[in-house]
Amino acid sequence: MPLLLVEDDLDLAEPLTALLEQRGYQVTAVRDGETAYALAKQNAYDLLILDWMLPRLDGLTLCQRLRREGLTTPVLFLTARDGVTDRVQGLDAGADDYLVKPFAFEELAARVRALLRRPLATGSSGRLVVGDLVLLPEQRLAYRGERPIVLSEKETQLLALLMQQPGQVLSHTQLLARLWPGETPDRNLLAAHIRLLRRKLEAPGEAPVIQTFYGRGYGLVVAGAERAMIEGVGCEGKAR
Repeated sequence: MPLLLVEDDLDLAEPLTALLEQRGYQVTAVRDGETAYALAKQNAYDLLILDWMLPRLDGLTLCQRLRREGLTTPVLFLTARDGVTDRVQGLDAGADDYLVKPFAFEELAARVRALLRRPLATGSSGRLVVGDLVLLPEQRLAYRGERPIVLSEKETQLLALLMQQPGQVLSHTQLLARLWPGETPDRNLLAAHIRLLRRKLEAPGEAPVIQTFYGRGYGLVVAGAERAMIEGVGCEGKAR
């Protein structure tokens, strides 16, 4: 599972990266908030681990900005700020958990596992909204404008994953691991569900909402994001 670690203290960032990678996580480590913001917008991570005091853009502002822009990826704060007011500020900014430095690595590992096990976050109302697409996960019902769309359980889970990180490419490995945890299905099963979901979401005359990135994965197209997604393909494959 890909994680983004944002920590400007190399004496902490380097051993944390090594320990998390030993546990099987794919860790991208950066040292400032602006770089983290750009990466979080361009890539699909399963968890963001943020320091509070960061150069260029502090962790609290970074978290607030990402939440305002609709990113629902779980966020864990690592910080030396241990006051009650600080914890409240962090959680109110949109963080899912808060761990005070210094900490034991095993506690961090346990909190990472707990956050990654949580069901898909859909907000207090349960709705996910991207453009003219609305998803009601509990009802397994979507709307494209005024058109209702009945979904299967797996289609609902797949669409929720895509809508939680709009404008980003989710890899085959990420989607397979989230949709069929503990199993080893091949990509053909995922491709079949994508085809079925497309048929329901993209009626004649409607613009496509799911984009395929050959050799990489799938993404939900949102206004202004399609160009960035295509530019991110590089030489790995074409998008359609």
